Amino acid sequence: MSQDLSAIRQQIDKTDIEIQELLNKRAQLAKQVAQAKYAEEENPTFYRPERENQVLQNVITRNKDGLLEDSTLTLLFREIMSACLALQKKLRVGCLGPEGTYSQAATFKQFGHGVDCILLPTIPDVVKEVEAGNLQYGLVPVENSTEGGINQTLDCFATMQLQICGEVELPINHCLLSNATQLSDIKIVYSHQQSLGQCRKWLETHLPHAEKRAVASNAEAAKLAEQNPDSAAIAGKIAATTYDLRKLEENIEDEPNNTTRFAVISQQTVPPTGQDKTSLLLLPTHVEKAGSLFELLQPLSDNQINMTRIESHPAKIEKWQYMFFIDIEGHQQEPTVNQTIEALKSHAFVKLLGSYPKAIL
Repeated sequence: MSQDLSAIRQQIDKTDIEIQELLNKRAQLAKQVAQAKYAEEENPTFYRPERENQVLQNVITRNKDGLLEDSTLTLLFREIMSACLALQKKLRVGCLGPEGTYSQAATFKQFGHGVDCILLPTIPDVVKEVEAGNLQYGLVPVENSTEGGINQTLDCFATMQLQICGEVELPINHCLLSNATQLSDIKIVYSHQQSLGQCRKWLETHLPHAEKRAVASNAEAAKLAEQNPDSAAIAGKIAATTYDLRKLEENIEDEPNNTTRFAVISQQTVPPTGQDKTSLLLLPTHVEKAGSLFELLQPLSDNQINMTRIESHPAKIEKWQYMFFIDIEGHQQEPTVNQTIEALKSHAFVKLLGSYPKAIL
């Protein structure tokens, strides 16, 4: 071994010691924060999305000339914050199970691995458990960049007594998983309905002979494929390891930028960060009137509020009656946003679903 290489490794060892000492110092400060909060209030809130957003934005700002990518650094800092938060109070976060779902992956991306991730059978179950206070937070899929809104989640948003307090975007890379050795052996493909849609062209080209069966989650699809040797599942890489399946094909989604957006739901409201969104449900009161949708959205234009998403969804009150889910830039506490929401109320029933920091990476 050359003297130069030996010296570099010694510097690395010294740096590792310094990093470990600093991590322990941060953990000790986190415990001091907990002590201070308990001194001020009986049941303090420890997870603060606006504070985490600020920390991660600062990480990205400091990294202008760094060698590590922003995504790598934010991942590391999320895990550091997650471990420190667990020293204060370990969070219970619910998401759609079973083990190996994209919802579980999104939960760990948002909260780190320092939380108790509670896997539940359905999206409504996630909402109910958070509403009941059995979980502090839930994470539910809202929309996919290829297939659009998740209907079951939108139904829950219409009735839930919770707030959206955060969002996370997860790139979706689908694999074909099976115990079969070749595509010609596969007779059935299991997957969530959304994933079947996201891989429609690939399936038509490579597995036109196979029956496509929609199930509750991609992890459930992997479990079924594990039990049935002439079947396959569309799921993520983590499911291959979890259910001991071969990855016959990777990245089979039709769109390379396929991404799913998830919402964090809780009983917590979040103060402004300066980089926020607000989600609203609108049920128009004058649907029979010509130009009612234009009239409904006019306050956004009048107040120069940017709408980043609009989606219609059956109101399930009367046939052909629709409600609209919209996302706008800004926070409900900002005067212009608040004025806009008040103006919308003259044209529709308005349910404020929450204001929250925009997703980071």
